[in-house]
Amino acid sequence: MPTTSYKILAVCLGNICRSPIAHGLLEHHARRLSLHVEVDSAGTIDHHSGNPPDSRSIAKMKENNIEISEQRSRVFCRADFDRFDLILAMDKQNLLDLQSLARNDEERNKVKLVLGDADVPDPYYGGDEGFENVFHLLNRSIPNWLGLAKM
Repeated sequence: MPTTSYKILAVCLGNICRSPIAHGLLEHHARRLSLHVEVDSAGTIDHHSGNPPDSRSIAKMKENNIEISEQRSRVFCRADFDRFDLILAMDKQNLLDLQSLARNDEERNKVKLVLGDADVPDPYYGGDEGFENVFHLLNRSIPNWLGLAKM
């Protein structure tokens, strides 16, 4: 059995909407590309720690034959900088929050905006169309990040 060679963490605010979708898509596309990647997700706040993803995130992923209901929210911790090669922030505020926790430039440089220069909008207070939008934005972006795992 091959060992994991690359580790990616997806991070949003509460770890129940955007980052669980990113987490599921990272695993899905890694399998599709036959990559051995370890994936996890976390939030910058602990309000939802231990909870499953938002039911709308679960439903959107299920529509696309990706199961995420077993994921559980957790809060980002400094040890994640040691554990992961790449940390994908869902928006600029998450990026700033994560970079402020970094102890050095090496850790700060691990944190990237998942869409490059744009935010993944938080769908929490909206309807199903927000979750649809998040799915499509992340589904287009995630395979590009997995290209780093091939290096």
